[in-house]
Amino acid sequence: MVVVTDDNSFSGRVRRYAQVSTAMGGLAARLAGERYLGLNLDRGRHAAELKAALGGIKGPLMKVAQLLATIPDGMPKEYVQELAQLQANAPPMGWPFVRRRMAGELGTDWETKFRDFEKTAARAASLGQVHRATALDGRPLACKLQYPDMASAVEADLRQLKLAMGLYERYDRAVTTAEIHAEIADRLREELDYEREAAHMRLYGEILRGEPGVAVPTPLPDLSTRRLLTMTWLDGSPILDAAKAPLAHRNEIALRMFRIWYVPFYRYGVIHGDPHLGNYTVTARRTVNLLDFGCIRVFRASFVSGVIDLYRALQRDDRDLAVHAYESWGFGNLSREMIEVLNRWALFVYGPLLDDRERLIQEKRSGAYGASVAESVHRDIRRLGGVRPPREFVFMDRAAIGLGSVFMHLRAEINWYRLFHELIDDFDEAALAVRQRLALAAASVPLPFPR
Repeated sequence: MVVVTDDNSFSGRVRRYAQVSTAMGGLAARLAGERYLGLNLDRGRHAAELKAALGGIKGPLMKVAQLLATIPDGMPKEYVQELAQLQANAPPMGWPFVRRRMAGELGTDWETKFRDFEKTAARAASLGQVHRATALDGRPLACKLQYPDMASAVEADLRQLKLAMGLYERYDRAVTTAEIHAEIADRLREELDYEREAAHMRLYGEILRGEPGVAVPTPLPDLSTRRLLTMTWLDGSPILDAAKAPLAHRNEIALRMFRIWYVPFYRYGVIHGDPHLGNYTVTARRTVNLLDFGCIRVFRASFVSGVIDLYRALQRDDRDLAVHAYESWGFGNLSREMIEVLNRWALFVYGPLLDDRERLIQEKRSGAYGASVAESVHRDIRRLGGVRPPREFVFMDRAAIGLGSVFMHLRAEINWYRLFHELIDDFDEAALAVRQRLALAAASVPLPFPR
């Protein structure tokens, strides 16, 4: 086991950034050679080399790479395929270091505040690690402790990410990446603030309180700080374990997953932007546990209206309504041809919601069809001069694609149309804005935009 210590953390970061800089410099040189000198770049081989370099450094940049791998058009497909394989398992801190970190967060008598605290981490990730513990009243707890110096590490890694995305944009101008980078940067910085995450946890506990078969941990403020988040422990198995369950069980889990993601969005304008398989588990009774609340996005009610407007536009083949929807999201100066191209991608994403019958989320059982749609859309966007996606669109699109992949793994057969219409048929923009303000205030989550 590799252990992070006080003595080697600085030198480790220096080596880490040097390694990334070398990898990114190699990417720059090779892409330049391919574009300007006519050299043949083996993208697959180079992407594997880049993954090897990033996988060796761990930390926030690897989390960024995983995020980027799920966002359409963020990087060339060869790189996405490799980066998607990265596992967010950073080297855990050893017990002497954990003990000092806990004392720094809760005081030198911190161990007296728990009945028991396991020395070995139950889970190590890119920004911190989780230890099991027991509260003085006997409740099982999860203590998420952030690694040291993560703020400076995140900023350094975001600079490297900006370089990589800028290089790609020079190579392929179909998608302007500035807003994508800005959105990822804001969400990553927010993930460092565990007090914010605790507030988001309270928010989801309030929003999903009446949802059957859904569990959200409860944060313990007296045992939490900005860099330590203590919450109730929820037992469960990885969601992929349910892939071999009977169809009725898989459908039940998929239905709950759908409502976990979209009740908050269509009723409160809030979405969980990280549908990673490690962020939820399932109990023997098929209760879905939602575990991580670091990447939460709050939208204006008008943005939610735009999502529904685009659905109605596709349903009715109403071009003017589609234009209105894209403009409400922040797309501007769209030609008729560009709208037709964007609608092609929208039809792929919205397709299951437009089909009033029980069906798989994607009836072509491989991701190759979706990839071919994305490639053709990307090619036509590039031909038409490129597009600048609004930042609000980044994690909304990512959530839809990520959640769809979960449904594909489960092979759930559901009437997605009726599920969706249960949420939107009585939609009222003004009522959403009121519910949103009340829910955010109850959870002490600040409204991220003026009323």
